[in-house]
Amino acid sequence: MVIHSLHPADWPAVRRIYAEGIATGNATFEQAAPDWDEWDAGKLAHPRLAAEVGGALVGWAALSPTSKRSVYRGVAEVSVYVDASVWGQGVGRALLSALVEQSEAAGIWTLQAGIFPENGASVHLHERCGFRIVGRREKIGQMRGVWRDVLLMERRSRIVDWLSS
Repeated sequence: MVIHSLHPADWPAVRRIYAEGIATGNATFEQAAPDWDEWDAGKLAHPRLAAEVGGALVGWAALSPTSKRSVYRGVAEVSVYVDASVWGQGVGRALLSALVEQSEAAGIWTLQAGIFPENGASVHLHERCGFRIVGRREKIGQMRGVWRDVLLMERRSRIVDWLSS
């Protein structure tokens, strides 16, 4: 497996994997994958990562700002998506671990993730990478007419000094 920076040319594979995750009904409230411009505008420029196995892109990870307010400049929301053909093979962990490392190098002190409780694999992945559940947002949104809860998970950096940032 090779982890590298995600490039615009990777978008078709990224979009396909994102759409596959959306179709599970347990990855996001999104109902369809956006176009490149919308996705690009909603993500931080760095880090954005892609995972390749045998030359095929099989996963991606990126960060979104949680707020435009300067006090939140060191807080970002995590997105990690993996092609179903390689679930359980360590791709998600490799991506999330690299994302954590690169986010700290970029001065980010807090990573957060909103995960449906039914997505046990994602909850477990995040826990293995140092995230903890800090809350449950009950009936935060409807999906296909059903109210859904979201677990709020957080990882605080042990490297980035958020007090002096």
